[in-house]
Amino acid sequence: MRTLIRNGHILDTVKMEMQAESALVLENGLITSVGEVPTGKIDFTFDAKGGYVLPGFIDGHVHFRLATMDFRQLARWSEVEYGIVMARLAKETLARGFTTVRDLGGDVSGLIRAIKSGAAEGPRIVRAGRFISQTGGHGDTEGGERAVPDCACQMRHTAFGIVADGVDAVRKAARHNLRAGSDFLKIHVSGGVATPSDPLESVQYTGEEIGAVVVEANHRQTYVAAHAYSPESICLAVENGVHSIEHGNLLDREAAELMVDRGAVLVPTLATYEAMEKFGRQQGLPEVNLLKNKKIYEVGLESLEIARSANVTMGWGTDLIGESQSRQNREFQIRGEIESPQQILGSMYQVNPSLCHLQGQIGIIVPGAIADLVVSRINPLENIGALAEPQTVLSAIFQQGKMVASQ
Repeated sequence: MRTLIRNGHILDTVKMEMQAESALVLENGLITSVGEVPTGKIDFTFDAKGGYVLPGFIDGHVHFRLATMDFRQLARWSEVEYGIVMARLAKETLARGFTTVRDLGGDVSGLIRAIKSGAAEGPRIVRAGRFISQTGGHGDTEGGERAVPDCACQMRHTAFGIVADGVDAVRKAARHNLRAGSDFLKIHVSGGVATPSDPLESVQYTGEEIGAVVVEANHRQTYVAAHAYSPESICLAVENGVHSIEHGNLLDREAAELMVDRGAVLVPTLATYEAMEKFGRQQGLPEVNLLKNKKIYEVGLESLEIARSANVTMGWGTDLIGESQSRQNREFQIRGEIESPQQILGSMYQVNPSLCHLQGQIGIIVPGAIADLVVSRINPLENIGALAEPQTVLSAIFQQGKMVASQ
């Protein structure tokens, strides 16, 4: 099918400038022509009516497995229940303009297959697979008393992650994830909000354990992402080869400068802390998690300022859980309190494609790129916050050349 999009201003995501009105031709899932008068048969024409054509949105940090804020429900659901809810979340994600996402932990292999086969609607998913955590770490999600392990190398796993301790065990966990199809690996090196027993400032894993995971990722020509909040945990991860730091809300100047020196990337996820602060209690988030979230929420913008002033390379993510994923586009507005529209869109369109191993294929409108596009009624370079209301501002969404939503 050959599609023409006409009368749209096209965002140049390299120069981060909006171009004059012109035409786009899409065919076989790709962009085939930009700015040229089309010749030959056109099967479908969309009139952008002077709107603004952008690449499809890219969320660099999602969790489809974390399908509800009610963690008690998460522990009880069957795979059928997970599948139903995850498929709905994926469909709603696409309807908000997100055509590619980077999933940072949890088994989403069935969801990926369902989307590829057409059984479900949703974005392209680049995945870490099960995250890797130490015993008692942020990814050790099983509650209650546990028997003392019979040996140091004993491992446990859920649909969310693998609990592994020691160099040999984390190496095995890394190799298992890569064998299962993970596009990159994720480890937890500090405490987190969504688990009850690990303090936010706790440092998790040793340099040797982190290094073992990094070696396995390097051998597969990929990288390691690390959940980290505290400066100490961020520095430990980066010093041992971790490429992307997720969240980083307690970042200080020293850690930021180390990230710049090592070429590491920060993926802030501010929308999730706002959502948990506003709606976590009514959605069933336990009190202990709400208290930890409050501390992280209050320093989020400060960490963004530190990172930007130190010239840390930043991606764009949300990390929203379950019911709060409807607030995905709110991240544009939050980051707009500190950053310019060019900086925010640069994080999404220039940095996220590399994190997804899709440089030159997504985040750019050029011949040969994948035809994932959104059409906005408002110029985001003039009003980035408008993108926080996708149902109002987006007139059309195209996924691999097919219009999947219009309004």
